[in-house]
This record gives sequence, C-alpha cells and structure tokens, in this order.
Amino acid sequence: MGIVKIDDGLHEEARKASMVMCRSINAQAEFWMKIGMLAEAHPTLSFNEIVAAQRAACHAPVAAIA
Repeated sequence: MGIVKIDDGLHEEARKASMVMCRSINAQAEFWMKIGMLAEAHPTLSFNEIVAAQRAACHAPVAAIA
C-alpha cells in the first residue's frame, strides 16, 4: 500500500461519491483508478460494459431493481 497525493478538489469529489456509493474514500479512488485503467486498455468498451465484465469475472450477481 502506498500514499497517493491528489488535488483537494478531486479528493472532495471522491468523498462525495464515496458517500453515495457507500464506499470509503480510498475504495472510491481505487474504483475510479481501476475503471480508468481498464477504459484505457479497452477504449471501445463503455463504462457499463467494463463494470459488467468485472462483475462477471468475479461471479457477482446483479441486483434486480423492482
């Protein structure tokens, strides 16, 4: 584990997003970094396709919305 310094504004955005997504600020930043890395590696995939592929890779069910 390491320390990454980020802009205060980006940190605030991560804090806000982490509250909405019920993640820690670190987990939110890690999620954004992972999705960004995958988006760069697979530029033809949409965000939803990337997330679906990651869910499928770990066999995580998608909750039904009623």
